[in-house]
Amino acid sequence: MSNFRRLVIFIGLVLWLGLPFCHLGDLGKAHSGLGPLLGGEVLWAVLFVAILLYVLLVEREPLASIGFRRPGVGDLGAGLLAAVISFLGIGIIVQVVLPLLHMSVQHQLNGLYQTPLWFRLLTVTRAAFAEETAFRGYGYERLRTLTGSGTIAALATWALFTIAHLGSWGVAQVVIAAFGGLVLTLLYVWRRNLWGNILAHWLVDGAGFILVPLMMAHKIASLRHCGGIFLATTLCMK
Repeated sequence: MSNFRRLVIFIGLVLWLGLPFCHLGDLGKAHSGLGPLLGGEVLWAVLFVAILLYVLLVEREPLASIGFRRPGVGDLGAGLLAAVISFLGIGIIVQVVLPLLHMSVQHQLNGLYQTPLWFRLLTVTRAAFAEETAFRGYGYERLRTLTGSGTIAALATWALFTIAHLGSWGVAQVVIAAFGGLVLTLLYVWRRNLWGNILAHWLVDGAGFILVPLMMAHKIASLRHCGGIFLATTLCMK
């Protein structure tokens, strides 16, 4: 590998693994003029597009070099399996491990559940594409090329992905991200196909941020409906 190639990869790694630590959400909210919802997402979308353009125009490599390969049934099946494992594991962490550590993310989740459904769909999709492309796709592949070690690349990107989730959600979110990131890292090392990772990431976040609150709302509505029927029945019997 030429020194120029090494330099280009090094610059790419600094940019695409470093920018997620620069409070992109807060910067977007403060300076994009798009408001607190879209503003918090816009710079993440820019990051995703910038990585693709860097690979294509600066490195002059195909997107397949960062994992955007045509997925097969095995890749999608592995992504689905990883999503199930992640969701079950995170459920245990939230319900058992965090309470033992006197930690919780319920307050943050409640705040997110108050946002519109379209915004949560956008957030889930952005996270799946931008985070998987930055950490698993570009990060893993280029660190592997630069160091010659898949183990170093996997451990480094897993650690960075975990720490990047410290943010405003605190240490509790880091515990969750450590487990989820481990499953996603192992999935990518196994399949080397970013579409499987994107699917797994989207399903896990979608289940937590979209499906769960919808089920909770339905349960509350059902309870209210049953309460109304019970009240009406009671009144009729008097």
